[in-house]
Amino acid sequence: MKFLTVLLSTLALTTCSQTHAGDWVVYDGKDGPGKGKHIVFVTGDEEYRSEEGMPMLAKILAVRHGFKCTVLFPINPADGAIDPNNQTNIVGLEHLKSADMMVLFTRFREPPDDQMKYFEDFLKSGKPILGIRTSTHAFEIKRNKQSRYLKWDWRSKEWPGGFGQQVLGDTWISHHGNHGKESTRGVINPELKNHPTLRGVDDIWGPTDVYGIIHLPKDTQILVHGQVLEGMNPSDKPVVGKKNEPMMPLIWTRNYTGESGKTSRIIGATIGAAPDLESEGLRRLLVNACYWGVGLENRIPAKSNVDYVGEFKPTFFGFGKFKRGVKPADHELR
Repeated sequence: MKFLTVLLSTLALTTCSQTHAGDWVVYDGKDGPGKGKHIVFVTGDEEYRSEEGMPMLAKILAVRHGFKCTVLFPINPADGAIDPNNQTNIVGLEHLKSADMMVLFTRFREPPDDQMKYFEDFLKSGKPILGIRTSTHAFEIKRNKQSRYLKWDWRSKEWPGGFGQQVLGDTWISHHGNHGKESTRGVINPELKNHPTLRGVDDIWGPTDVYGIIHLPKDTQILVHGQVLEGMNPSDKPVVGKKNEPMMPLIWTRNYTGESGKTSRIIGATIGAAPDLESEGLRRLLVNACYWGVGLENRIPAKSNVDYVGEFKPTFFGFGKFKRGVKPADHELR
């Protein structure tokens, strides 16, 4: 009986861990400069609706610019639905093996070691990474204290600040703006206004607040600063006082060289929740960032086409607000 119980438990675990093409969505690249390049989007956060915003951005990159884009989600194995509250199961990470770039938008994730290995191998490859919003605290390894990846935790002392600080440039620090009450205006750094990522970008605003950022290495290029506004509308005035004196970094680039000796191009952006992406300027900057990441900066258009592909009506940010029962197939192009 004991043997039978163990066998049934093993079979159940195996069944739950099986994956199939319906667990992610792939947008094949149409014609465009990105043809032949593969970008993998990794989503999974409880608050900022990465599971809505990243498929929209991936569609634009595929249909308007030619990139093949694969979007991965946290999946509830019981019903195959997207479940942002599932912190331990991002399905399809093996797609990182063929990726030319990773766009990461996760928060406090703890995938098992066999899934984390794909992140590790990608980091060692020297390929580019775009980390959005809560990716400064992408991982929280709290359940498995025997994990090989404890140092990736955002609170790590062994690798100070974990993946966020060491790779992207900073870990979770604070809400610098008043969360849910003070929105963000992106102010372009005039010294870097000719950076390829900023080509054609003239307006950035989002309802999410500015994050505190204090650890960026000295060689970081700060492309955009975050100006704290008094309210939740783009027409609101900047807050007067220390919150904007000086302004916090909002979007930056840097190089990361890890233990493999290979160097990755990194773009960090603490703005980028699904409702932030209603900003045409922000969408254009993130699309440009993908060109820049994979070395196609000379192919960035004067004004990249970032029109929506299909309808985009994002859910506002907040815990527990995700749409129940949505499956990856629901994000396929129709």
